[in-house]
Amino acid sequence: MTKYGLRARVYILTIIPTLFVGILLASYFTFNRNQQLDNFVIEQGVNVIEPLAIASEVGLSRYNREKVKSLISVTHRKMSPLIKSIAVYDQNNQLFVTSNYHRNIRLLQSDPELPLPQSTQVEIYPNRIILRAPIWAEAEGSFAAFSDGKPELLGYISMQYNKDRALLLQFRDTTVALFIVLFGVLISVLFAFQLSKQVTQPITNMVSIVDRIRQGRLDARVEGSYTGELGLLKHGINSMAKSLAEYHEEMHQSIDQATSDLRETLEQIEIQNIELDIAKKEAQQGAKAKSEFLANMSHELRTPLNGVIGFARQLLKTQLNNNQADYLLTIEKSANNLLAIINDILDFSKLEAGKLKLDRIEFNFRDTINDVVTLLGPSAQDKNLELNLLIEPNVPEGLRGDPLRLQQVFTNLLGNAIKFTHKGQITVKIGLVKQQGQQVILHALVQDTGIGISKEQQSQLFQAFKQADTSINREYGGTGLGLVITQKLVQQMGGDIKLNSESEQGAEFAFNIHLELADMVLGAPLPLQALNQLSVVLYEPHAVSREVIEGLSQQWQMQLFSARDNQQWSEALNQNPSHLIIGHSDWQNLTPLLSKIQQAANENRNVIVLINSSDPDIHQQVLNAGAYHCLTKPVNHRKLAQALVGERTENTQLSTPNNAVQRDKLVLKILAVDDNAANLKLISAMLNELVTEVDTCTNGLEAITRAESKAYDLILMDIQMPILDGISASQKIREQSHNQQTPIIAVTAHALSGEKQQLLSQGIDDYLAKPIDESSLEQIIHRWQPNAETLVLDASNPALNPSNNIQFESDSLSWQLALNRTNNNQALAIDMLKMLLDSFPEMQQGIDQVLNKALECATFLSLIHRFRGGCAYSGCKHLVALTATIEETLNQHANVDLVEPELLELSDEIAKVKKASKQLFEQLN
Repeated sequence: MTKYGLRARVYILTIIPTLFVGILLASYFTFNRNQQLDNFVIEQGVNVIEPLAIASEVGLSRYNREKVKSLISVTHRKMSPLIKSIAVYDQNNQLFVTSNYHRNIRLLQSDPELPLPQSTQVEIYPNRIILRAPIWAEAEGSFAAFSDGKPELLGYISMQYNKDRALLLQFRDTTVALFIVLFGVLISVLFAFQLSKQVTQPITNMVSIVDRIRQGRLDARVEGSYTGELGLLKHGINSMAKSLAEYHEEMHQSIDQATSDLRETLEQIEIQNIELDIAKKEAQQGAKAKSEFLANMSHELRTPLNGVIGFARQLLKTQLNNNQADYLLTIEKSANNLLAIINDILDFSKLEAGKLKLDRIEFNFRDTINDVVTLLGPSAQDKNLELNLLIEPNVPEGLRGDPLRLQQVFTNLLGNAIKFTHKGQITVKIGLVKQQGQQVILHALVQDTGIGISKEQQSQLFQAFKQADTSINREYGGTGLGLVITQKLVQQMGGDIKLNSESEQGAEFAFNIHLELADMVLGAPLPLQALNQLSVVLYEPHAVSREVIEGLSQQWQMQLFSARDNQQWSEALNQNPSHLIIGHSDWQNLTPLLSKIQQAANENRNVIVLINSSDPDIHQQVLNAGAYHCLTKPVNHRKLAQALVGERTENTQLSTPNNAVQRDKLVLKILAVDDNAANLKLISAMLNELVTEVDTCTNGLEAITRAESKAYDLILMDIQMPILDGISASQKIREQSHNQQTPIIAVTAHALSGEKQQLLSQGIDDYLAKPIDESSLEQIIHRWQPNAETLVLDASNPALNPSNNIQFESDSLSWQLALNRTNNNQALAIDMLKMLLDSFPEMQQGIDQVLNKALECATFLSLIHRFRGGCAYSGCKHLVALTATIEETLNQHANVDLVEPELLELSDEIAKVKKASKQLFEQLN
């Protein structure tokens, strides 16, 4: 469709040219005619005024006013329609005589500032013309004087000439031209209409016929008698309609045939679809059975393997000859390798099934990565590799995430780096990319100087059960799952892993991870006040190891003098430092190290040696040479800090539970409600150290009863409880008079997004997440009771909280974490652990029943929720992670089959915690 139709185009192309030409001709004619009339009027006026000026010479030269007036009056009367006024001026430009009275006679006068007119002047105005002609004394017999042979200018005559008649003629001519143009346009319109009728109407009819053909009415034809191009168009349209009708008939026949063939094909496809659907279901059932078998067998294999490893370690503690010890070490090493392969397969099956969920628990980031580096350090030392951990000072220590999976990522990458590196160094660098609010993005880099990976081999690295080069499978071993698992774990942490490597040039793995800031920093604080008073000389030839110590000294604000060779070492000793740190990499040649130790010991310097070996004999040899401490590379920042201030703190009374004094309490009455006995005991113990009066309840109904009889300053309410849940109990408490305005704080183990807003909208005032730490609890109390009175206790009475400095750490139980959860209250931590151990039989029975379909999912969900709370306060990190995964999965899907592998793993972990608890109690006793 065009913007304008054919009819409009005909009218436009016919009328507009005529109108344009007519306007041009009329304009030209009118303008020309007007110019001619103006020139005629001027010429006529000149012909009148110039003879009149000559005739006025005699009268003006003799100053005969009557004669001049008679002359101009006669002329005025004879041409009165054209002349409006005539005036004569003398040579002084003064009015001499006028033909009649003029209202504005000054219009006829020449400009006084200018000379008198020397020739005829014409001034044209819209409706009049002013003419001025000079009067010369040149007539024969004139009395005027001559000067220099030239006639004298006696004055001038001025005349106002009307243009009314000329204007009338101009108007008449313009009107005639306009009527001629309009007449021409009218003729064009008539011609256009006739042309449109003879051309566009047939075309419109043909368009209508074409539209009917387009709609499927193929019997439509163009009727009428047309000649020329219209006749050809008519014939073409009719031929096209006839051809379309024939094609349409043939198409219907083809469609019928194709439909018949399609029915037969669809029947065959339907049969094939049924067969494919059956095959698909069989394949899915096979895959499901394979996954279940893989998960179950992984657990079944891990259980006896853990027994093999455990008893092998116990047997190693007995008296054995060299061959027996060697055999047991081989058994333990082989079992650990097999256990690592099984763990990889289990993790891979979880990742493939999308069932691996990351935990969100608080942990100390530096300690977590240090554990990995310390664990793999001996493997690097055996190959004489320099392994270093470089964490930038601005990286937060207290973070929230999944520390176990984070350790798994670094373990896989460092294990590969050690495996494929024969000489040189391995460096782990971790820096802060971005910190916005609670969100933290870290960048990690694992570099080695190993055999490297070619571009062709890199494409196979992140594929399951594949390695870079199958020809080295026998030399290095492995399942080929480590990097696949690492990549998927990093992706679940919000990042992606990248590799930069070339053959024989080493490898560099880089990735980002997304974590959250923790509310508190776990782990014992460092003696920063003692550290920043030290002056230390560092001798470390290895650049990266030196950079690690320099970074720690900057973070601890120590005065450090760094030396990389013997000359700088000698110069640094002149600074009289309080401590010396000597780094040594080649444990096979100790002579240069021992000489430096003896030199420093002779000067009574405190020497700390960092050596790339964990061999006790080498350490003893270093200590015998006079070293103050001998630490293994890669250096642990806590051990280094303790070594630097160890002598200072031996005779200094530390603030430990042995000498802790009672703290001041707030005069507050607080009600704590929780159905878990362990949680209730812990929160009650924490509150008793902070406030003067604490009441406890085990369900919402008891809380309502207590609230009806007593007014409280604060209520800590668990959400998920039997008999009556926390939300309903809070709403009931709001209805009675004693505690209508009392702040109610929700205490729950859930951390789902949006739950806090949901609780606040249901009458809860604030939110406290489990596991509870004392600082968070104290902040909540001060936030809602900022004006509470303080009860000052006697500072001389020590707190009855005996504690042994026990350092017990295992994969299943962390005694330091348990103490942190109970604010270093050892008695409370022991009680919490015992309560957890007492709940194991009930939990194990629930696991067996739910696996055998003898227990409903909802009942087991309530059981696992209570059990999870007890785990959080007992230092059982792995138990917390497993119970959190199980509870969240059951909350979302309510299907026990989805968590069957995790339930089996939970049983294994319970056995490990029992074993670790037994070892812990033996040390405590």
